[in-house]
Amino acid sequence: MENILEKESVKRVNAFIKNFDSSIKIVVLNKTARTAKDAAFALNCNVGAIVKSLVLRAENVFLLCLIAGDKKCSLNKLKKLIGKKDVCMADAEQVKLQTGFSIGGVAPIAHLNKLEVIIDNSLGRFKDVFAAAGHPNSIFKISYTQLIKITKGSEQEISE
Repeated sequence: MENILEKESVKRVNAFIKNFDSSIKIVVLNKTARTAKDAAFALNCNVGAIVKSLVLRAENVFLLCLIAGDKKCSLNKLKKLIGKKDVCMADAEQVKLQTGFSIGGVAPIAHLNKLEVIIDNSLGRFKDVFAAAGHPNSIFKISYTQLIKITKGSEQEISE
């Protein structure tokens, strides 16, 4: 198996993390963590503790929503929150262009373009959460409070 830690996208996430807190480590999983269920199974943790990084397009702006693995992003709540009517999931090409990551490995940090980050407050149920680290087989564990700091995200209720 190729060395996932040598991939450009994972190295970008690792550099970002090291700059923030050198005690946080990227973990490479033998099994894929492409979906929240896969990740929870691989990590033997609650599916809600998996951070789903969803890139959405709101009219002409892209934003990142971080949602608990056992919840769905509510487009209605999001539309009210940001005051835009036309909000949808970004397509694979848009995700790659905005973040530099492929769907299934989108990290909540180290994006190519600066994205507004909205963190669903239901993640706050967990002391520690797990987020993708730039590849479907790489993750990192971070406390919820540190996740808010590292992403500079705003905590909101955006799930259903």
